[in-house]
Amino acid sequence: MSGAPETIAGADGNHLDSPYSTSSFAGPRDPLIEGPRNVSTRRIFVAATRQNQGKTTTSLGLFGAMQAFSSRVGYIKPIGQRFVDVEGQSIDEDSVLLDAVYNLDVPIGAISPVAIHPNMTRWYLENPGRKLRHLVDLISRAFDRAAFEKDYIIIEGSGHAGVGAVFDLSNAAIARIFGAKAVIVSGGGIGSPVDEIAMNKAFFDQYGVEVIGAVLNKVLPEKIELVREYAGRALARMGIPLLGVLPLHKRLEAPSLGQIVSEIKGRWLNGEKTGQRERVLRVVIGTMTAKGVVDYLQPGVLLIVAGDREDILFAAIASAGIYQRPNISGILLTRNLLPHPKVMEFLQKTEIPTIICSEESSTVASRIHSMMVKTQPADADKIPIIQELVAGHTDLKTIRNAFAPPPLRG
Repeated sequence: MSGAPETIAGADGNHLDSPYSTSSFAGPRDPLIEGPRNVSTRRIFVAATRQNQGKTTTSLGLFGAMQAFSSRVGYIKPIGQRFVDVEGQSIDEDSVLLDAVYNLDVPIGAISPVAIHPNMTRWYLENPGRKLRHLVDLISRAFDRAAFEKDYIIIEGSGHAGVGAVFDLSNAAIARIFGAKAVIVSGGGIGSPVDEIAMNKAFFDQYGVEVIGAVLNKVLPEKIELVREYAGRALARMGIPLLGVLPLHKRLEAPSLGQIVSEIKGRWLNGEKTGQRERVLRVVIGTMTAKGVVDYLQPGVLLIVAGDREDILFAAIASAGIYQRPNISGILLTRNLLPHPKVMEFLQKTEIPTIICSEESSTVASRIHSMMVKTQPADADKIPIIQELVAGHTDLKTIRNAFAPPPLRG
């Protein structure tokens, strides 16, 4: 959060300079609380073995699936690590996504109450005991608001079970504070995923949080039955049910052309309006002859080519003219090398999305291949895929029955 840190007034009359909280839930008005006061909403905590394993995908799909049982479903991500600015507040990007997809009708600060900024650890360790009480109060009040009049609420964690332990609010600690059971999401496979799930379960066990099962994500479709059989056996030996095996879906891994432009610091030459959301399923480097490139001119292809390869560019232009529309996702020109002005004139008469960057073809192709692609609110084509994957490949009945009833508080 930019600017001066917020000031939180504590119950003891002192103040805390907080660089982390959203303005909507920055100041306790009553004596500090030690957990949610909500006594009606059933809750579950979605954790992961590490970042980018499919936790948000699972949460988004699970939210949609739970709407088949109740229209009153809520969501909260108490601690966020990657955030965007929303009306002057630092809001976790996954919370923005869920809110955009499902119109949560809750103040955004209630579903993303804490954003971890670079100096938060030092801020916390200067007076951990006192600041922990304020943080617990903050996330508990946010939970109560996010869960208000909801039958179910999904609590999304941040990274593995121990993330946040440095300021005493690990995922396991938050699950205990909220009185929730946990589902652990891991990547596809057998050996390493099972090892990581076991390690994360052990951390939850230390906090007395029940792990109801695991979901394996991004499993190669041809290996689903193999993984279900043997990972299921291994997890069962540890007392962890395998609740779902989600197949790898190529479109979910594919960046949009707009995301690529941001990643490579490129600029648009043509077709920006329609090209922003073009999904890139395959990258082809145009080092072949113009005749050879014809077979690669297909939907979903990003053609990377030097600006002086005008033969290849003419082949793409001609193909677009034949089909009366672009039949590739886009063209990326490298080394900031523009084609002849006449070629550019022809290109701009098509709707082929075209961008340019300063790097060499192989370098930029490697960067695109290594991109971390997260689902964003603009990815309307991905949302139904995620919903169908979770609904069709997880044991929703078991998960629904495992939503923990609210804890009794004295």
